[in-house]
Amino acid sequence: MYFDIKEFISATMILFAIIDVVGNIPLIVLLREKFKVIESGKATLVSLIIMVTFLYVGEIILQLLGVDINSFAVAGSIIILFLATEMILGIKLYKDNNPKTASIVPIAFPLIAGPGTLTTLISIKSEFNDLNIILAIIVNMVLVYIVLKSSEKIEKIIGAQGINILRKVFGIILLAIGIKLFTTNIKLIFS
Repeated sequence: MYFDIKEFISATMILFAIIDVVGNIPLIVLLREKFKVIESGKATLVSLIIMVTFLYVGEIILQLLGVDINSFAVAGSIIILFLATEMILGIKLYKDNNPKTASIVPIAFPLIAGPGTLTTLISIKSEFNDLNIILAIIVNMVLVYIVLKSSEKIEKIIGAQGINILRKVFGIILLAIGIKLFTTNIKLIFS
């Protein structure tokens, strides 16, 4: 293992774009309103563990389950489509009779360490050294933690109307990401 600043910066930027924690602020606020509690540290730690584990054993686990990367990405894209639909239309598709927290599902997975992120990790593993990828994951998890921890403050600054507008706009963006993830991988499944 060796540290390469270019690889580290590239991996950090790629993961930042795919995790899109800034774009997910409206969804995080929505989930905080819905579940009342978001354990920022727990969500961040679980996301970190999922990503590092998947970096090393993701392909093996999926092969053991008989699931290819593309099918995994399609399944994740469907969850993303449901989340986007909730954001845009203001409806509740997922109902939990005893909600305690949204820290693990859907924040840690599939929002932060989702199929797009996990598939990206497998892809960049062939290009970058593991140390640089792990450091990039850690930097992104620090940013995720900061956003999760300060979501209430962000909501107060933007206001309810601003959050509502952002929720709709980012819901449409999330829907587009879900559709792109779905169509790209469904084509690969059938080709």
